[in-house]
Amino acid sequence: MSKTYVLDTNVLLHNPSSLFAFQENRVVLPLAVIEEIDDQKKRQDEIGRNARQVSRELDRLRQKGPLAHGVENGKGGSLRIELNHSRSSSGGFPGVLGLDKADNRILSVAWSLQQDEPEPVILVTKDLNLRVKADVLGVPSEDYLNDKVNYDQLYTGVREVELDGGEIDQFYRAGLLGLNGLGPAEPHQFFVIRNQHQRSQSALARHNQGRLLPLVFSPAECFGINPRNKEQRFALELLMDPAVRVVSLAGPAGTGKTLLALAAGLEQVLEDKGHQRLLVTRPLVPMGQDLGYLPGEKEEKLRPWMQPLYDNLEYLFRNYPSGRGKSAPPMGAAEYLTAQGILEIEALTYIRGRSIPRQFILCDEAQNLTPHMIKTLITRVGEGSKIVFTGDPEQIDHPYLDSASNGLSYLVEKLRSQEISGHVTLVKGERSEVAELGARLL
Repeated sequence: MSKTYVLDTNVLLHNPSSLFAFQENRVVLPLAVIEEIDDQKKRQDEIGRNARQVSRELDRLRQKGPLAHGVENGKGGSLRIELNHSRSSSGGFPGVLGLDKADNRILSVAWSLQQDEPEPVILVTKDLNLRVKADVLGVPSEDYLNDKVNYDQLYTGVREVELDGGEIDQFYRAGLLGLNGLGPAEPHQFFVIRNQHQRSQSALARHNQGRLLPLVFSPAECFGINPRNKEQRFALELLMDPAVRVVSLAGPAGTGKTLLALAAGLEQVLEDKGHQRLLVTRPLVPMGQDLGYLPGEKEEKLRPWMQPLYDNLEYLFRNYPSGRGKSAPPMGAAEYLTAQGILEIEALTYIRGRSIPRQFILCDEAQNLTPHMIKTLITRVGEGSKIVFTGDPEQIDHPYLDSASNGLSYLVEKLRSQEISGHVTLVKGERSEVAELGARLL
């Protein structure tokens, strides 16, 4: 039996393509949704762009006929705009939920359709409270699930296996080992091999085309930084490999994601000359109370948002001169690199439309991006560029994202089987004993 899906505004602003994601079913948009879309269309951010995209799609569908009567969506289903907010013949909508509020008008449409139509009616919204109110009224509701992944089984990029001691000795002697029934394995997946009889004997390996190979890049110092645990070694292996063009690093606060990515970027720009510039960006999503508009030029406005990156750059340059025979920059590390044309700090707002060749691109706090924003950023990557995404899917400040629907988790699952991409989840905090304690217990 086909179903009727009533879409909330936040679903369309999250992903404009959701208009066509319900296949042969009927999609209903309350008129209140169109009003809210209109209120958002002048914004100069991703929400504003999505609002304008929804408006363009609806205008295109309007050419097929009156939207109030319903038009085909091209996927075997239909889409229509519902004008009446409460048209049930079996009784009025509960008066305690005033129709002066847009959320209640949207809920009223779903409730009224449920009373009048024999087919199942489902309200689709990313608003938790609206789903609670729908449940109270007996209206089935759900989150938008098309771009969600199973976070509990999210790919970590690391696998631990037990083998016979002789096979581990063979791995060290020959420098490779066949999967021998350990597969299937993803490209660039890492293996922690332990002796099944003597677990203190172990080896670290990386999968490549059906073979397990020793690590190549990670034991060496990277811009004054040495990896402190096996996951950091795995991360540097991906970051320093020019064949891996897309890298994602996930993990709790203090595990070294951003520091390792910046170190690898500076190493490849300043020392290896493999890239011309280090481009760093992060979503401008506040934690807690927003401070509002900030004074100054673009660089001054961005500085509070980018301060964590500046802190990491200062730390790297304090460690960099040792062993390299070079002195620290006469000014702040970020200012020095920017003045030399080595570092570019950019807001995601200005990324769209750009083509970025031969650069090392770092997107920090990627868990606050939607899958659509991830796609927008990754399609900016030009010839010879490498892009790195870092973040913690359990530290999300975006109001309509969670650990299963954020762009970082989506990217990890969608690209896990691609030869030019790799992922590692870091688990051990290395920032300080206090930071590790807080991440583990609080």
